[in-house]
Amino acid sequence: MPLHSIVLAKQVPDTTDITPRAMKADGTLNRSALPAVFNQDDLHALEMALAVKDEHGGTVTIITMGPSAAADILREALYRGADRAILLTDRRFAAADTLATSYTLSAAVNKIKTFDLIFCGREASDGNTAQVGPQVAEKLGIPQITCVDQICSLDGGRLEARRLSDEGCERVRAILPLLITVISDSNEPRPPAAKRLMRFKKALTPGEVKKRIGAEGASDQMFESRCRALKDRGLLIEEWNGDDLAIDPSRCGRAGSPTWVKKIERVVLTGGEHKSYPATDEGVHQLMHELMEEHTFG
Repeated sequence: MPLHSIVLAKQVPDTTDITPRAMKADGTLNRSALPAVFNQDDLHALEMALAVKDEHGGTVTIITMGPSAAADILREALYRGADRAILLTDRRFAAADTLATSYTLSAAVNKIKTFDLIFCGREASDGNTAQVGPQVAEKLGIPQITCVDQICSLDGGRLEARRLSDEGCERVRAILPLLITVISDSNEPRPPAAKRLMRFKKALTPGEVKKRIGAEGASDQMFESRCRALKDRGLLIEEWNGDDLAIDPSRCGRAGSPTWVKKIERVVLTGGEHKSYPATDEGVHQLMHELMEEHTFG
């Protein structure tokens, strides 16, 4: 039985080198100061969805919320095997916390209607809350399994997965439709396929088409013509705004976000005093003696 999967992904700033420029005065992240990348956990979620498609057939739809530039990770997902890509973009979505983000994403899933599985990364590297996936499941009223590193079985509308926790691992069964959050140690994401890359590198959102048309000084008629041509070739990335989702403006973006970031700091860990011990029996005994005297153990 073919299974239809949805992957919720995020384009995140590369936070490997945070500087004071990474934060705006209002407490929000200055994304323009950092290069953008595919959130790592979401990349593993995409791979798990594609593996389900390989084994059971069906489709994989990827959804991301963000500005026009977020279409880059949608194209990357298409290169790797996704069948459909949707960009949720609207000024009203900006500055959303996890509560507002999950509201908008759940509205998009409801618009799609038909799905069996939703895959999300466990958390985003720019927030590390691990809240969006569970909140989406709650809003959709479907079961969830978090921190999954392996799907053990999938048959007859039931899925068994292995999830990891601080206490170890456990096997959990659930009935579809189901949301799964995926950890980064779960699999090895496949590389882009050369043929798909050559094809989908030309895929554009309507917003990107409009930007190119504007730069060329072309007319609205030309915009519609180009979008139609891309759609006919399967290269038009869908773009949905708040009106398309029939959202409540008070529940999305900054308006629907009770969380406020006060500030972002770069923490640099520096070494303090240290003492060396020779790699001899005498050195080991000396180290053990001092650790026991300081009640580190013993």
